[in-house]
Amino acid sequence: METVTPLLEIIRRLRGENGCEWDRKQTSLSMWKCLAEEMYELEEAIVNDDTDDIIEEMGDVLFQILFILEIYGEAGRFNLSHVVERVAEKMIRRHPHVYDTAEIDSEDALNRQWEEIKAREKADAGKDGDVSALDNVPSGMPGLLRALKVSKAAVKAGFEWESLDQVLDTAKSEIAEFEAARANGDEDGSILEFGDILFSLVNVARFAGFHPETALYRSTAKFEGRFRTMEAALREGRLDLKKMAPEEKEAYWQQAKTAYDK
Repeated sequence: METVTPLLEIIRRLRGENGCEWDRKQTSLSMWKCLAEEMYELEEAIVNDDTDDIIEEMGDVLFQILFILEIYGEAGRFNLSHVVERVAEKMIRRHPHVYDTAEIDSEDALNRQWEEIKAREKADAGKDGDVSALDNVPSGMPGLLRALKVSKAAVKAGFEWESLDQVLDTAKSEIAEFEAARANGDEDGSILEFGDILFSLVNVARFAGFHPETALYRSTAKFEGRFRTMEAALREGRLDLKKMAPEEKEAYWQQAKTAYDK
């Protein structure tokens, strides 16, 4: 607890009478946008496994969370102790195999136990009713992450392919349907079918055991590195990419791929 006190004191001074005008006018909603941006920067640092960046970005995320906490505290709604007590109780309650006498013999059993406890929590809170397996998926999540979350929720409810080959076949069929929509000039259909391609590829990643966001980040970083390498070669040759013939562009691109991937 003591380690976050300096940050809370900074936030209170920034939002105080003689503080910063920008900080004083922020709300929980406006600060959520800042937190979301910092989360992506932390993700980048973690993917790159850069210790200094991880420390810095994790600090930024913590600062944004504490800033939002302070806003609610100012309104008299709750404080850090309420948050810590609530999550501590929940984590202990959801790990009876650690804090109680429950016995778990597999990861599947562990997942079932987790979901059963969550269901009981909802029932105790009067939130069970006619619920869907997808009710816990936030609607405001970024598309790729939400697709993965929806897919995982469906799997937990028993809706799953039998093999990776089946998932890949689904992705291939979605590509064929997209091509057909494009051939028919169906713009709305093309958008929907393209979304189906993305959703099916998210399931390919999930089934294969890796996070689609991580895969996309790494591929984007690879393209960026190759493109920057090509740009450097073009600058050296005083060439304008926009004025080059397709075959020239391809030649420089292939050179950049070879140079960057060494």
